[in-house]
Amino acid sequence: MGRRETRTVTTAADHPGTDRTLRRAFGLRELIPLSVSSVGPMFSVAATGGVMAADAGWWTLPAIAVLAVPFIVSSFVFRLLNRHFPHSGASYHWSARVIGRSVSRYQAWILILAYFLSIPPIAIPAGSYTLALIAPRYHAPAVVSLAMTCFWVVFAAIPLLLGSRPTARVTQFFFAVEMLALGTFGVIGLVRLPAIGVPVHFGRPPIGGILVVAVIAATILDGWEIDSYAAEESVRPRSDPGIGGIIGAFGALVFYAILYPLMLGETPLRSLSGSVDPLATWAHRLVPGAEWTMLVPVLLSTAGGLWLTSFILTRALFAMGREGLIPRAFGRLNRQRVPWVAIVASLATATLVVTVQLFDRSLSAFFELVLSGAGFFLLAEFFLDSLTATVFLSTGHRRLPDVGLQPHSHRLLLVASVFSSVVMGALLVAFFVYGPEAIGSGVDVSFAVLLALGLVFAWVTSRRRLTTHHIVGPDQVPAVVAAGSAGAPGAPGS
Repeated sequence: MGRRETRTVTTAADHPGTDRTLRRAFGLRELIPLSVSSVGPMFSVAATGGVMAADAGWWTLPAIAVLAVPFIVSSFVFRLLNRHFPHSGASYHWSARVIGRSVSRYQAWILILAYFLSIPPIAIPAGSYTLALIAPRYHAPAVVSLAMTCFWVVFAAIPLLLGSRPTARVTQFFFAVEMLALGTFGVIGLVRLPAIGVPVHFGRPPIGGILVVAVIAATILDGWEIDSYAAEESVRPRSDPGIGGIIGAFGALVFYAILYPLMLGETPLRSLSGSVDPLATWAHRLVPGAEWTMLVPVLLSTAGGLWLTSFILTRALFAMGREGLIPRAFGRLNRQRVPWVAIVASLATATLVVTVQLFDRSLSAFFELVLSGAGFFLLAEFFLDSLTATVFLSTGHRRLPDVGLQPHSHRLLLVASVFSSVVMGALLVAFFVYGPEAIGSGVDVSFAVLLALGLVFAWVTSRRRLTTHHIVGPDQVPAVVAAGSAGAPGAPGS
């Protein structure tokens, strides 16, 4: 299991000379736009609406509702865990503190898969939407599509490398445009509903399609958790992170509760099913000949989702590198005190995957199969978070007496966490049953192999000597403890 030692060092978390702490630049007015914008409601509908309509039709609405409940619960769980364990590794760190390093190492693998597999399916549409906007009738060859995709990858890297504050400012601008567009099209949709409405017909419920859509819905209901991964960059790490997540989770549910019924109610299902851009199809019904009015906000939503998803992944990789779980180079910071190695490595690797997907037909089908199931690993990540919360809320007062947890004050949240664990776990199992039929044969085997590789990752990394960094004291005492890998969960270094 490797050498064990205990070593404790306390340093100022905002000391300019340290290379292990991120700059504190986020207040609530930055965290809330980050959380809401990271959901990317317009991109989410554009990317998944066609698939959902094809698999479940009008039953898409109850399918989203099935998963929305545990995700809303998760937002409150994240808020609680952030109050006790603010950390740039968020869920990876929470499981280490609450359950132990063995589970945390496996969760680190799931976290990496969840967010890395989410980047190429965002980057490629960003290029496609750009070409559709500037050259609507142009059939771009692979090299042009790759060039446009690379442009957005580089564009996403710029604010990330410049620092937390530039990232927040660019996000706020894109967020404002997207909210304006959402409000405008929502109003137009309500006004036009009597004139262009189509019959509502649920039909016989396609059980398999509903369950698969519920798993896919993880990709449209996540993103709000970004403020948890920004905890160490928050001015008040114990007070603010989690609030933006709750607002973002409810905001996403409100967006979809308005957009999906309008889109399904004003566009024939046959036109939406399998559409690569269902929002543009709907926009043509609302404002004939002016699809560009929908493409612009969808493109901005996509671009924002690209760097915000990368933000979550890079902060998690930074935390893992800083603690030695992966090469420590991932824990390096530049002059702006952002994890530049994690940013460059993750986006470069995603670009490599995109290149293979666009040029190599023999591997393209495999990547499309795996990338289309990013929702599975996102759901698996939230499932593990719910288990962590269940353990914390049921036994945390005994295992972690230093956090001051009063179990009697969180009984409702404990019940909700158990409920979320059961629902998410059931959906993960159901995916293996119905996924091959809805997504493609071999998807269940591919995911089973990736899950098994997580065990290999956990075993290999168990031999590494790790340190744990966590914020101690209230917000007014910005200190970080770095401790060797020893002791029980919750103790320094566990």
